[in-house]
Parts: sequence; C-alpha cells; structure tokens
Amino acid sequence: MQIANPIYDVVFKYLMEDGKIAKLIISSIIDETISELTFLPKEFTTDLENQKSKRNNRNSKTVYRLDFSAKIRTKDGFKLVIIEIQKAKFATDIMRFRKYLGEQYSNSENSQTIQIDKRKRKVGIPIISIYFLGHKLNSTKASVIGIKRTYTDLITGKEITTKEAFIESLTHDSYVIQIPELAHKRRNELEILLSVFDQTNAIDYEQHILSIKEEDFPEKYRQIIRKLHIAIQDTEIKKKMILEDGILDELEDMDREIEELTEENEGIRQKLDTVEQEKERVEKENESLKKRLEELEKQNKSDL
Repeated sequence: MQIANPIYDVVFKYLMEDGKIAKLIISSIIDETISELTFLPKEFTTDLENQKSKRNNRNSKTVYRLDFSAKIRTKDGFKLVIIEIQKAKFATDIMRFRKYLGEQYSNSENSQTIQIDKRKRKVGIPIISIYFLGHKLNSTKASVIGIKRTYTDLITGKEITTKEAFIESLTHDSYVIQIPELAHKRRNELEILLSVFDQTNAIDYEQHILSIKEEDFPEKYRQIIRKLHIAIQDTEIKKKMILEDGILDELEDMDREIEELTEENEGIRQKLDTVEQEKERVEKENESLKKRLEELEKQNKSDL
C-alpha cells in the first residue's frame, strides 16, 4: 500500500489532528494509558501556510510543533500533562527546542490548583516532550530513546517512589525518535508502529510516497496506514509537500552558507591570532633591545 510520507509537516499534522490516531501514537510512545487528549490552542502549533510569508524568519521554518493536553491514568488516579511534540530535520534546531520548551514552562496557563498541606496551591502541569528527529544523534543508534526521571535519596541510595508536585513542575520526561535509525527495524510493536516513518520505503525521487504492507502491522495500527493512504489522494496536501521541499532546500542552502562563513571567520580569527602573537613577539624584542641600549649607554658613560 502507498502512503503519504509522515515526515512532512503537512502530513504529520493531518495524521495527528485525528484524535484517535494521536492518542494511539502518543500512548504507544510514552507507554501510558491516555483517557483524554485534546489540542492546545492553535497559536501553539506551527502552520506551514504561514511559513511561506516568513521566508526571512528562519526560526519559523525548521521546527514543527504540536502541543496536547492529556489526561493520563496512573495507579494513583489521573494526572494532567502537557505533551509537546517537536519534529525537526536539522541538528542545528537544538536551541529552538529549548526555546519552545521554555515557553511551556513560562506559560502561566500551564498550571493547575492542587491541595498541599490542606491548602490550595498553584503548581505547573507536568510536561512530556516527544522529539521526532530527521537526523541521527552522534553517540547512539537507538531508534527510540526514553529519558525517564527517578527520585533517589542520595544518602541511602534508595529510590523514592512517591512524586512531589514541586519536582514534577520543574522537571520532565522526554522521548526521542531517531527516524533514520528506524530503517528496516521491526523488533517490537513500537518499532512496527514507527516504521511508517522509515524513509527507506520511499518509492519516488521526492520521497513524498512510501510503500508498505498493511498486513505487516497489527490491526490496531492499521487505521494509521489507511489515514496516510487517504492523504496521498489529497491535492492540497501534495501542494504543501512541494512547498515544504522548497523551504527545506532553502534552509539547506542557508546552512551551507552559514557553515562556509563560519569556516571563513574561523580562518580570519586564526590569522588575527597569529598577527597578535607576532605583535607580542616584536614588542618583547623591542623591549629587550631598549633595555640593551640603555645598558650600553650606561656603560659608555662610565667608560668616559
């Protein structure tokens, strides 16, 4: 079966705007039961259509972001969390990830009132971040990485199993999916699900279309395949994929230019350092010569 490539922002958004599918994908990644899942206000999402008019604003093009409010069932009851999904093609987007995460922490609306010591107190809603990377990390080939926090008593070395609102408000769990590392890997259900992102399945030069076998997926995941199959028949989605190609080509050109300028600046800096070192050497030699001349003058005076 042919499907639209979900690595494209427009396709990813089309997929995740289906509430049932978004809940299925996110719950599979974080391994939690999600009872309710809703989009946060649209101003927190990136709109590809608006990117065309922002070509000079590089910050608006490279990171695609979707934010959800989720109610998760735990052994202690329900907890409300913010789930932030960011997808980027370039390794240079790290600082933008930090910026967006900082916005979540500083947003006063991302709070809830709970009972602490018989008093109502306002605390931050816990955040879970999920990163879909179109590039490889430097030191690990793991396709899906979970960064989960544990509390530890550093005196006894024992794990603390109870959660504190103070800590939960200031720290968060993260999940990282390295899309290039998904190639041909189907070791468990999560990798099977995420294999819809496997770029080795592309059948066209532009990599707009992937070819997969629906029967390779468990029945519960086939709704995702069918949704992506419908997407390739949508002419508006096709137009936006072409637009996204143009934006990414422009970004790659900009990155190359920046890299060249950085190398050029580094060369200039090294030359300036060499000149500065030579200047210091000459100044020291002049100072030495000056002292030698003073000594000779003193010696001439004493000889007279």
